[in-house]
Amino acid sequence: MSFIVVDVSAAAHHRAGLGRYAGELVKAMIPLLPGRLAIFYHDAKRANLFPPLDTLPARPCPLPAKAWRLQVMLAHLLRWHMDTLIRPAGLFHATDHLLPPFRALPSVFTLHDLIFRLYPETHMPLNRWFLSLMMPRFLRCADAVIAVSECTRRDVLRWYRVPEERIYVIYEGVDVRFRPASPEAIAALRARYSLPDRFILYVGTIEPRKNLPTLFAAYRYLLERYPDVGLVIAGKAGWLTQGTFRALREMGLRDRVRFLGYVPDDDLPILYSAASVFALPSLYEGFGLPPLEAMACGTPVIVSDTSSLPEIVGEAGLRVPPDRPADWTAALAVTLADESLRARLREAGLRQAARFKWAETARQTAEVYERVLQLWNERAVG
Repeated sequence: MSFIVVDVSAAAHHRAGLGRYAGELVKAMIPLLPGRLAIFYHDAKRANLFPPLDTLPARPCPLPAKAWRLQVMLAHLLRWHMDTLIRPAGLFHATDHLLPPFRALPSVFTLHDLIFRLYPETHMPLNRWFLSLMMPRFLRCADAVIAVSECTRRDVLRWYRVPEERIYVIYEGVDVRFRPASPEAIAALRARYSLPDRFILYVGTIEPRKNLPTLFAAYRYLLERYPDVGLVIAGKAGWLTQGTFRALREMGLRDRVRFLGYVPDDDLPILYSAASVFALPSLYEGFGLPPLEAMACGTPVIVSDTSSLPEIVGEAGLRVPPDRPADWTAALAVTLADESLRARLREAGLRQAARFKWAETARQTAEVYERVLQLWNERAVG
């Protein structure tokens, strides 16, 4: 049988946003394509598949991440083909910004963002070099490109010569488990994590692009008026974190900001629900899933007015320039103080988040597969 093979490497290795995309997409696609789905992942010995991904036919690759990237790069540069790696297969979906070259196999490539081009200083040099070299090749080889937002679609048209008809905008979704938690669940989680009664929440990887020093500066000013409000950071440390933690120390906030590290998926909806406000001062987001998850849990959100965030959050959250700490202080203060505003943002956020469903993401993605396969078959016959 020829399977549709989806790269779930980011999910198998629990890599934040890209992992959530790959895992949730495949979960939602299983009922749409019964018996037709298979998965690929690299670094097979370290992979940690979760249900229902662990029930699907698999094409594991033993190579660790860097060796796998090097092999794919050499294959492109030396014009090797890697069809045998995932046979039998009828289509390959690259979800991890890495597309092997194929001779007789159609492919779909999900483009999450072009941050390495737009904010190169926020990337590791080797990663930036790799993506700068290989992204044009990946986009050129793919039979279809899925952009996770209109913002990402505009970026790819600006930077690369990809025909518009090959680009499909398909939004991500919000899992149904993200909903307002009960007071009892919130109280239990608050006690377990030793959280204050009122706190500002950030969820995401700690890296330069997330612009946390702006949030730290805003919080420092806010403490003059609201000394009881905490700031909680949930997420793993990524790359180039020195500047973030240096800013924290220089502002004298090391003992005031709580870093929770990785928070289990089961705790995340309750953590969002417990927060007084969710804040994301990011310089750039290809999609921006945490604000939607926060809104689905009934938490008011404040986001940067850049990239895809206005598109995704709409009028359901406050939007602030990422380079103006004083404006962030004002937005946080008014959200904490104005109960009617909080109620309005809560209701608007719940409605906005309800528009984004993984089932719809999967349906539209499956339609792209069928279009690509149809065109491929027509060319083969012709």
